[in-house]
Amino acid sequence: MNVTTSTLSLTVADVDASRDFLCTYLSYQVAMAADGFASLTRGDAAADIVLLRRGAEVLPPEQRDRLATGLILALTVTGIETEERRLREAGAPITMPLRQEPWGERLFQLTDPNGIVVQLVEWAAPEDENAA
Repeated sequence: MNVTTSTLSLTVADVDASRDFLCTYLSYQVAMAADGFASLTRGDAAADIVLLRRGAEVLPPEQRDRLATGLILALTVTGIETEERRLREAGAPITMPLRQEPWGERLFQLTDPNGIVVQLVEWAAPEDENAA
């Protein structure tokens, strides 16, 4: 298998609200869009995102009424303090403030209008390259 890209497909109630959130605060760009659908991308290693409106007929019947819940879209970044300050100043809905876990992970979370949790993460200490 040769994976060429990663895409996260999310079923939401309001495609436009999630699209605007991801484009405004996280610099995603619309690659394609139609009624009830948006394909978003970035120019870096972040996963592409497809947003589908709940009930879309392109989904199998058993998936049409499910909403994306219980997941965290985690993006590893550099300069996490700068990103947190930028997002706070832009009015982004930061739902978990910047903190550091005992194992070295520094993170904070935003939540989009459809309840999608986005977590920005940076590691406080370099990983030990000799660890197995």
